[in-house]
Amino acid sequence: MTESLFLPARARIFVAGHRGLVGSAVARRLTADGYQVLTRTRTELDLRDADGTARYLAETRPDAVVLAAAKVGGIMANSTYPVQFIEENLQIQLSVIAGAHAAGVGRLLFLGSSCIYPKLAPQPISEDSLLTGALEPTNQAYALAKIAGIVQIQSYRRQYGAAYISAMPTNLYGPGDNFDLETSHVLPALIRRFHEARAEGRDEVVLWGSGTPRREFLHVDDLASACALLLRSYDGDAPVNVGCGADLTIRELAAAVAEVTGFQGRIGWDTSKPDGTPRKLLDITRLSSLGWKPGVALRDGIADTYAAWQRG
Repeated sequence: MTESLFLPARARIFVAGHRGLVGSAVARRLTADGYQVLTRTRTELDLRDADGTARYLAETRPDAVVLAAAKVGGIMANSTYPVQFIEENLQIQLSVIAGAHAAGVGRLLFLGSSCIYPKLAPQPISEDSLLTGALEPTNQAYALAKIAGIVQIQSYRRQYGAAYISAMPTNLYGPGDNFDLETSHVLPALIRRFHEARAEGRDEVVLWGSGTPRREFLHVDDLASACALLLRSYDGDAPVNVGCGADLTIRELAAAVAEVTGFQGRIGWDTSKPDGTPRKLLDITRLSSLGWKPGVALRDGIADTYAAWQRG
């Protein structure tokens, strides 16, 4: 067990959103590292309820909080339900961060998203690009909620001296991902579509957009290792990018997923559908300077995710 200035050995850490893709991976990692992980299901504690959240944190008084809970989804979900994406995320963030401060929690890690950055930000995107340009319209509501969370963290640092920090992950995937085609992100959606096409004997899968946008993908276990390191080692006002430092086109991703799932038919592209941001690669210099690097290769991670989904 490694003790640090910011996190005592065997610290009690509340992971908000422990049943989600990110929260479950963070909980696994922190438990493996010897920390006592505290959790509550949504039926036990609705994080949108500020009073209930404040009571829970006051009663348990964890040493740290990881705010991984969020309403998330892909382009279709963000475009269809922008009200829910901005309101529910703001409610969760306000409840947990304010409740943690009121309960005297000394350490908090807020997890945002790389969609906070401008649509046409210089690549790779540094943390300094925040608020320097227009956002991608298809997920603007979600992005604005996450930007508000960063500013809330910074405000608690400046006004109260709180050791609260934020991290901005790139596109994530892994065991426990959401495979619902209406609400999932691109990688699990591709896995499901190619799997079903192979199972049904179809000879073509048509995907949204042109396939030319470039994206970076990080296995959620790599994010979890970065979170553990940041909790122990980082105390800065600026958010920290978490990515793998490499990207590929959606066409290349689709080909990799087709290979893993065994689909051998044609891949078509519906260019009447939106592409989203043309490129989104994070500059991970700040995180790398702390000694972190990713450990899961993309193809291995896709195979791992596919196998976990098939197991159910």
